[in-house]
Amino acid sequence: MDLKVFLFLALNLLVSNAIQAGEIKPFKSDGCSSFPNGTFEQNELWLKCCTAHDYDYWKGGTYSERLESNKALETCVAQVGEPEVALLMLAGVRVGGTPFFPTTFRWGYGWGYPRFYGPLTDEEIEKIEKIQATDK
Repeated sequence: MDLKVFLFLALNLLVSNAIQAGEIKPFKSDGCSSFPNGTFEQNELWLKCCTAHDYDYWKGGTYSERLESNKALETCVAQVGEPEVALLMLAGVRVGGTPFFPTTFRWGYGWGYPRFYGPLTDEEIEKIEKIQATDK
């Protein structure tokens, strides 16, 4: 592919995503992403932990909020009796949940890419609350 064509397409993608960045998609959870949702005996043992974690990742926010969310995931999974699994999951989300790659499970995945760390604005919080109200 010609370099000019590549640069044009890349710029077009970034501009398109930047326009969409101000809108948040409806909340969607994939459970524990590429990790099991529980044990063989209890196949959804820590699924609620992952769903709560996904909600935090969907809306995004600051770096310290991401750290708090990851710690809450670890605590939740440990409280269902799986402290070793909790540590594995914590390592996975620390490495795989970065907002810098356009994955479906990145920090702030509800917003268009790129969306990095930063506090949510009042307008963004309103959009999140509106989606919460329609989901109930």
